[in-house]
Amino acid sequence: MRALVPALLLLAGCGQAGSAPSATLAERPADRPTIVSLNPCTDAMLAEIAGPQQVLALSHYSRDPAARSMPANLARRYGVTGGTVEEVLALDPDVVVAGAFLAPSARAAFADFGIRVETFGIASSVEQSLGQIERLGDIAGNQAAARRSTGRVERAVAQLKDGAGTNAVSTVLWQSGGIVPGEATLVSDLLRRGGFASHSQALGLGQADFLPLERVLSDPPDLLLVAGAERAQHHPALAEVANLRVETIDPALLFCGGPTIARLAARLQDLQQ
Repeated sequence: MRALVPALLLLAGCGQAGSAPSATLAERPADRPTIVSLNPCTDAMLAEIAGPQQVLALSHYSRDPAARSMPANLARRYGVTGGTVEEVLALDPDVVVAGAFLAPSARAAFADFGIRVETFGIASSVEQSLGQIERLGDIAGNQAAARRSTGRVERAVAQLKDGAGTNAVSTVLWQSGGIVPGEATLVSDLLRRGGFASHSQALGLGQADFLPLERVLSDPPDLLLVAGAERAQHHPALAEVANLRVETIDPALLFCGGPTIARLAARLQDLQQ
């Protein structure tokens, strides 16, 4: 029955318009499962662990400049799916990799057709992200590639200068919407490793709390990292604050682990100069 699903759904017009063609059965590695990713963070990790013949589709976020966690030229090597059950069934993968909030109805539908589902939460530390890469390596049947990926992350993090203690730089990361990250987040973990002390925590702010411009002006950090496009975040008054260094940071570096960690670590290393 499952073997008939792709043909039946494609005849019914359920395929993803404009997506790259998936690998044919002859191209699929016989000893490794085929995979569809529905999560932007697992998109980037899978691209390092498995190739286009094994990964039948990434999430549509991989083509969205505001949401992707991987370079556009790399994302274009893969097909994409909008994430509907019908699209995924049409691709007939062995495994679906999704976020922790996958709808129970979707999970049940995949299970009915014998498709294995693996879900991943949001990594809140470098160690958690490394564990996710290793787990994806097990799922994809390519532990060697996963080890290479974790090695790249570990080397990038190790290159951050340890500026903790008296040399710590009071820092605010001002994200889209004018909010700040909490301490139990991956980006905060990397900032601490690089010697950037959380000024928003010192102000009593937690995860996703709003930081108004007036608070920044009245109690500024040493370093303000702007990762948003709100008017307040680019207000000319910021340039008038004595000893306030303002830098921008790509919002795409802030929410996913895996290869994104290496890119964020490189940016933080630049800021340490």
